[in-house]
Amino acid sequence: MNVFILNTGRCGSTTIIKACQHITNYTAKHESRSSMLADERLNYPSNHIEADNRLTWFLGQLDQKYGNNAFYIHLQRERTGTVTSYARRWDSNVTIVRGFGESILIRRAHQLSDIEKLQISCDYYDAANANIALFLKDKTQKMEMHLETLETDFAIFWKKISAQGDFETALSDIKQKYNASEQPESHAAQRQAVTKRKGIIGKWNNFKLKLAYKIGVNVVNYYFKTYLK
Repeated sequence: MNVFILNTGRCGSTTIIKACQHITNYTAKHESRSSMLADERLNYPSNHIEADNRLTWFLGQLDQKYGNNAFYIHLQRERTGTVTSYARRWDSNVTIVRGFGESILIRRAHQLSDIEKLQISCDYYDAANANIALFLKDKTQKMEMHLETLETDFAIFWKKISAQGDFETALSDIKQKYNASEQPESHAAQRQAVTKRKGIIGKWNNFKLKLAYKIGVNVVNYYFKTYLK
């Protein structure tokens, strides 16, 4: 049986997969096929636990391939914590919330205020959880898990999927925080570093253009002086 942990992201999915890797009768990975194309995107091995927040956009195909022959988890975190965490990650190289804002809502990130970014993060949270809830409406093998009660929920989950392995070590991993969002102060420092880096790159590019122009002019002058006397 396959197990899918459906979630918005920023809600403990990395932590759960770390814990599930102590299960011996399932494999467990986080976003293991997120860059695959066509049929390979959902071609998971049997008896595998997968957590991938981008599965929210593949629920129709997930239903076609696995339907009621899989066990589904709706992993959730309270709205404020999730939204705040995502609002801090707009400057990351790859982030689903910015993709949602720019490609689904068609709002350019560099034109957004902090308040608008927060609202888009709220919209993403609501849309993703509503999609998951609708998908699970007719599923018979499912349960909810919450970051706020993860230790208790994980013990129930372990029994429901008949997991075998080192439960105590798995539970100790649940108590850890993996892939936790940075604090606002460090995020501000990160944004300052990104701005500074962009400024340096811009100056370097301008220098290269000027240098190329000068080289080009010198080459033309040399050509005329040498061959067109």
